[in-house]
Amino acid sequence: MKGLRGVFAATLVLESIVVLLALLVLPKFGEGATPLGVIVIAALAAAMIVAAGVQRQPWGLRLALALQVVMIACGLLVPALGVLGVVFALVWGGLLVLRRDMAGKIARGELPGQQTSDP
Repeated sequence: MKGLRGVFAATLVLESIVVLLALLVLPKFGEGATPLGVIVIAALAAAMIVAAGVQRQPWGLRLALALQVVMIACGLLVPALGVLGVVFALVWGGLLVLRRDMAGKIARGELPGQQTSDP
């Protein structure tokens, strides 16, 4: 599961970059982000980077999923965040399915590293 935690952390870093890039795109659509919107975007991106660093903790995944909920809720303030939140929620859904499948294979002893070879 260590490798999967690395995937979670990498996804959070990628997501924080995408959130920050939203600042560049917002002025093209309407008036752009308000000062409060900019603060929310920056704080959310910073929280994602912090969450990426704590993925080895037992509560790290819960923090990452909570940030997805916050990002979708921030769509009320900055609609682009809501759209990005839904897209990344789908990504996180896929990662959770992968995690469940991997846990099942570990429990059944089906991973290649768990196989014993008979000479």
